[in-house]
Amino acid sequence: MPKFLKKRWHGYYTVWAFILLLLLVMFVTIYNWTLGLISLILASALGIVMIKAELAFRRELNDYINGLSIRIKRMEGEAVSMLPFGIVLYSEDRTVEWHNRFVADMFQEKTMVGNPLQNLFPKLPQPKEKKDGNKESSKELHDEFQLDDRYYGVIHNPQERYVYVYEITELAILRDKYENERIALGILVLDNLDEASQGMDDQQRTALIARVTSEITSWAKRYEVYLRRLSSDRYLMMLNYKSLQELEQSRFVILDEVREMTADLKVPMTLSVGLAFGSDTISEMGELAQSSLDMALGRGGDQAAVKSGQRLSFYGGKSNAVEKRTRVRARVIAHALRDLMQESDRVIIMGHKMPDMDAIGASIGVWKAASLYNVEARIVLDGPNPSIERMMEQVNKDEKLSKAFVLPEQATQMMTEHTLLVVVDTHKASMTMEPKLVQSATRVVVVDHHRRGEEFINDAVLIYLEPYASSAAELVTELLQYIHDKVQFTPLEATALLAGITVDTKHFALHTGSRTFEAAGFLRRSGADTIMIQRLMKEDLSEYIAKAEIIKHAKMVYGNIALAVTDPGIKIPQMMIAQVADTLLNMTDVVASFVISERPDGLIGISARSLGRMNVQVVMERLGGGGHLTNAAVQLEGTLGEAEKRLTNVLAEIEKEEGLFE
Repeated sequence: MPKFLKKRWHGYYTVWAFILLLLLVMFVTIYNWTLGLISLILASALGIVMIKAELAFRRELNDYINGLSIRIKRMEGEAVSMLPFGIVLYSEDRTVEWHNRFVADMFQEKTMVGNPLQNLFPKLPQPKEKKDGNKESSKELHDEFQLDDRYYGVIHNPQERYVYVYEITELAILRDKYENERIALGILVLDNLDEASQGMDDQQRTALIARVTSEITSWAKRYEVYLRRLSSDRYLMMLNYKSLQELEQSRFVILDEVREMTADLKVPMTLSVGLAFGSDTISEMGELAQSSLDMALGRGGDQAAVKSGQRLSFYGGKSNAVEKRTRVRARVIAHALRDLMQESDRVIIMGHKMPDMDAIGASIGVWKAASLYNVEARIVLDGPNPSIERMMEQVNKDEKLSKAFVLPEQATQMMTEHTLLVVVDTHKASMTMEPKLVQSATRVVVVDHHRRGEEFINDAVLIYLEPYASSAAELVTELLQYIHDKVQFTPLEATALLAGITVDTKHFALHTGSRTFEAAGFLRRSGADTIMIQRLMKEDLSEYIAKAEIIKHAKMVYGNIALAVTDPGIKIPQMMIAQVADTLLNMTDVVASFVISERPDGLIGISARSLGRMNVQVVMERLGGGGHLTNAAVQLEGTLGEAEKRLTNVLAEIEKEEGLFE
């Protein structure tokens, strides 16, 4: 009983009252002892009554408190058992010791006592052990899981060994509904309408557009996509995230449907799609959708690019880029490049790391363009490599041209606010010979023929990216025809450009279009020496034997893919790895080839080649590399075995998702 209740009957006010009463009795006794005796008896009786009343109050209070305690304990157990959330207590060996009725109803079992905790909640992390062998106590963890059609949240306290479970079905359904109904924007274009309809009259062209439009509309209805036609070759797409997921799972089957439907045409019709999702504003999402479309077109078209938050995914891309027959774009780019050069104090030209004939040839071509307008130009080269060694020997014989080559450190010192940087044969800043130059340059021009990757020099003032072209040298040759009225090459300059085209087309066997031969013809008329090119590309006998040793290790996978892995410890230059991959394509029944080898720099190099039926760029991109549909590569860290395993896993994934061959 609380002290304030015990003191209630003998507090100061009661004591003083009894003292006063006794004083009065004594005072009365002095004057009349009979009356005083009666008063004393009455006061004593009053005291006894008060004590008995207090004792009775205490008994009743104790009975009440005891009864209330029993009720509270009984209701406490009942309440814990009937709580609208579950409680599970488990032992040190992680078996269930006790749970309330909510858990039994949740698992539809009478009792779960004795069951391993991991059977009830498989997602709960196992306890980690410290070096001394003791179990590590972690902080309170929150998780959720699904049981049948219900969703539950979990709060796990490993230190106290208990688990709280509460139902979140309504919240989970509402959350999923919110996620599934978030808006995604997209743009769909017929990326080669002019080429596919070339030679058709207006009636045939209209009929072709109507056929394709009907197919696209049917596809949009199937996946609940709102489609709005903006022009004869462009559509706006509005859809929710659920539809976007279904489109990704189908891997944008409309790309194949339209291509196959128009396969009877001289040039089959292809589509490109750019989609964006996850932005806070519609305007930003629209910009990302356009950026995704540019990415798809920059990679050659016939594919879909989806930008979702930080994720960028590509689908399709099974066909080669269609050659654009109009030269209008080349003329416009040439005039813009001319103006930029004339406004600059100097021009610095840079290719990719470990430059090849194409990068050197294109660089010399841009240097020639600058010299036509008496603008100082320098080509960045960090040193020769086997692929350009013979070419550089010829360059060193030309005093004027040899002075144009500078080291990256010298180029960095030359860079000013008014310097123009021209990047050729790559569009990735990290792949350039000196990435710091890209960062410090205020104006950058990109001239490249590779399919556009996720990394890109976005702040370039001028971009000439044409995946249909055979080489950067071809693009530069076209620009030179429009950049000046009278272009006169020296035999070495023309030969360097033609050598770049020859190497990248494998002697005009791959990636060649009518404009490739037109560029080659122009260079031949300008004095290009084909005999010199043949001498530059001659192979050393020891290198040929070394390549034959690598080919001995080749094996066939998936029926038509040649895979060669060299022996550990043998260092092979990237150029030779690529040459072996090219050679394997000449074998019967080989549709694509992959060569894996250690490089002199310690990395593992993989070169991939195909004849067009397989997109090796997609394979290399999944490994962190890139390239063309028929020509791609990647450099990896690790061992040969790890690289081979990663490659085979990627091939298995692509085979399962959409098939390796077109």
